[in-house]
Amino acid sequence: MAEYYLISQLPSLDGIGDNMPLPITEEQFSELCSRFLGKKAQDELENLTLLPPKSNEYSGSALLKAWCESERNLRLSLGKARAEKMKKPFDTGNWVLPMEYIKAASTAIEIDNPMEAEKFLNSYRLKLLEALRPMDNFSEDFVFYYGLRLKLMQRIRQFDADAGETAYRNIYNSILNGDRLEDTV
Repeated sequence: MAEYYLISQLPSLDGIGDNMPLPITEEQFSELCSRFLGKKAQDELENLTLLPPKSNEYSGSALLKAWCESERNLRLSLGKARAEKMKKPFDTGNWVLPMEYIKAASTAIEIDNPMEAEKFLNSYRLKLLEALRPMDNFSEDFVFYYGLRLKLMQRIRQFDADAGETAYRNIYNSILNGDRLEDTV
């Protein structure tokens, strides 16, 4: 029942463009959740991350398990695609990568502009997350879905194209000039 009161107070994240401010911050979301969720769900929220754990240890949430597997597939596919582009080996271990992730990774690394590649990957992640959206909008899994979506939307807003371009140029020039990377960043 507490999830109902929590979720009914959350502002909608649907239809918000990349340049629009978010209607809630991660801190506000966390504070609101702390008033309505039990200890176990709060612990899950505190550990909510866009980066899947290196081990296959997942939470008790079906949504978080599926998210971690999807994100791991995407990250491994990106590593593999980047390595192939540089003609270097890349070991995925025993992990079998689904073709849809390999295609998305290949598309992303072919985008010349790093910011546009990040936007593509963020959009792809949002679509993956939307496919995992729980049917029950008043469940703990929906709260986790909302938290992940909020993190993804916040992440893309943190990119600064000018700062990224400067960092990219510094790294690129240091490689060409044989400089130490620490001196340029």
